[in-house]
Amino acid sequence: MASKMAALLAGAAAIPLLATPAGAQQAAQPATGQQRTDPSQQPEQAKPALTGTTLLDKILILSRTGETAIESLASASHVDEEQLERRMATTPNEMLFGVPGVAVQADARRVSSSINIRGLQDFGRVSVIVDGARQNFQRSDHGTQSIFYIDPELIKSVDVIRGPVANTYGSGAIGGVVFFDTKDAQDFLRSDETWAAAATGRYETNGEGWTTSASGAYRINENWDVLGNIVYRDYDDYKHGGGDTVAGTGFDVLSGLLKTTIRPSDNSELKLGWIGSNDGWTETSGSAPVNDADLKANTFTARYNITDEDRSWLDLHINASYNKTKLDLTTLVAQNRFDPVTGLPVVLPAGSKSMFDIGTSGIDIWNTSRFETVGIAHELTYGGDWVGDDVETGGAAGGDSFYTPSGDRNVSGAYVQDKLTWYWLEVIAGLRYDSYKLDSDVGETSGNRLSPRITVGLSPFETAGLSGLQFYGTYAEGYRSPSLSETLISGNHPSGVSFPFLPNPNLKPEIGKTVEFGVNYSTNGVIEADDALRLKAAYFNNNVDDYIDGVTLSPFDPTSGCPFGPGIPICFQYQNFAKARIHGFEMEGVYDAAWGFAGLSASVTDGHTISYEGERADLVTVPSSQVTGQLGFRFLEDRLTIGGEVQYNGKPQGNAVAKDYTLVNAFASYQATNNFKVDFRADNLFDVKYANPLNASTTSVVYEPGVTLKLAATMRFGG
Repeated sequence: MASKMAALLAGAAAIPLLATPAGAQQAAQPATGQQRTDPSQQPEQAKPALTGTTLLDKILILSRTGETAIESLASASHVDEEQLERRMATTPNEMLFGVPGVAVQADARRVSSSINIRGLQDFGRVSVIVDGARQNFQRSDHGTQSIFYIDPELIKSVDVIRGPVANTYGSGAIGGVVFFDTKDAQDFLRSDETWAAAATGRYETNGEGWTTSASGAYRINENWDVLGNIVYRDYDDYKHGGGDTVAGTGFDVLSGLLKTTIRPSDNSELKLGWIGSNDGWTETSGSAPVNDADLKANTFTARYNITDEDRSWLDLHINASYNKTKLDLTTLVAQNRFDPVTGLPVVLPAGSKSMFDIGTSGIDIWNTSRFETVGIAHELTYGGDWVGDDVETGGAAGGDSFYTPSGDRNVSGAYVQDKLTWYWLEVIAGLRYDSYKLDSDVGETSGNRLSPRITVGLSPFETAGLSGLQFYGTYAEGYRSPSLSETLISGNHPSGVSFPFLPNPNLKPEIGKTVEFGVNYSTNGVIEADDALRLKAAYFNNNVDDYIDGVTLSPFDPTSGCPFGPGIPICFQYQNFAKARIHGFEMEGVYDAAWGFAGLSASVTDGHTISYEGERADLVTVPSSQVTGQLGFRFLEDRLTIGGEVQYNGKPQGNAVAKDYTLVNAFASYQATNNFKVDFRADNLFDVKYANPLNASTTSVVYEPGVTLKLAATMRFGG
């Protein structure tokens, strides 16, 4: 840990060397950073030479108080549309490339993604939200526990908050929150247009995949507009860096978006949306196909906001959502299995079905009141939320649906948070109440808890070059209820070897307790009058009390609860550990100027579990330590952008299979006319054979794609 920390700190120290501070050229700005405005909206004489953007200056969509990433006293990141376009992402993994502390586990089933933040993932530890709708679909088996897929073509921005400081965004997010915000008509339409349409075609060499996308928007009047988008992707199996084909990695997916924005008054807005996808892929065992998978997902959202400048107490938000996801598996060949009830051998015939049907309903209401008392500014945020999961699974005996029990899960909470600002001092104090209930044919369980948060931020300097320097410290707690699978799974393992799963209705909820120390730095006019430097860094220590993980039990141990008998080699049960200890360092910095941009991010995470008997074991979900560098140049009045990325990945401690690896990517974009654009990207230029450590174990390794070239063209029309 110490050697990795030293290497990453050395990389972080290089950020300011991108530009030597020049205090005489410092642009006037607030201490917390300056939001770049659109030059086209400024008077001609005020237009700056710089036309780029600084990512950390973007307002966080999931912020309850309208903060930018550089202003937030938390480990927050923002990925905007320009950055997403450069990524030319096919999966959520590629959208989050280089975001510190974040990894995405997507095995051979590339449309099945589970987001990992600081070594925590699955079962709701990371809250994944699309337009305000929680993505809670879960299919428990030997691969990724969560299945969520959102087409990158539909996404406008991604916000990430790491750690349980995000306790105003719903229950259970002890790892953090990832919020995907889809495109709006007003982002697509130009100011003088009533309608617009665009079509994109893209080809990828590895897997020989095609992506086609069509968008259309219409402005009904100045207070009402609508946007539609449809995307189709069709990919074959890709080859890893060693040249071998990775079976089961091909897929085809049809995705769509329909979204309308209505502005009933000058200070209110209503957004209604639908996002849908129809995915298909083939699952393999070794290289042999065994299951045909068909997944249909539909998300419906409604978001309303009203703000009144004359009523500082009013900034009301109401979000409602419903997400319905259904996965059907059809066996392609007969398979020898075991009956989950009797444990006796059975044959699962070709054509047998397994069904996973999960509906998630949610509502989130909050208001922020702004006022002053004796010279102290307050932003008081208070609200409540509820999420309900209705899980229904079934199919033939011995099928894969056994691993995910049917049942209902209801989680709700209420919170209050006050952000106090007094000159150079900022204090955030919050308290959240959570409760949950699980209910199924096997049994039910429930619980509740209060979780506090306190953050203190200092901006002690007013001199040029240091006025944008801010230090903060945080203590925050989060509360995650056990899932249905963790608590209620029972029966006999249906494949390979038969052994019993034992339910655990006495499973305790997890409690995340995080201490974090961070620094934000924001300054303009470093070398040139119109450039900008932004930097965030943080050290964190997260103790998760009563951490939940699966354990194997011996039938020869009379205290284990595993019954002794013929045909019972072991038992499996989800149990609490005394705690999981996770600590690490993260940083990200961006330098932006007229000529181009440069960025550096880094993260190192170490973690282990401790049993109630004091036994220590490496946490298997700890991701790679990473250093990611990015450099880009702008030419031809910003119509041409070229650049590249380098990312070093260091294997986690305790993973005997994972290896260090370095990736090199290149990108280029040319805006030939106002209505025609060409994009190019090369991923893994040196054809490195590597595996995400989350997909590397002593029993199986899934290697990632080798060199992949992407070429896309977009034609736009409007009037």
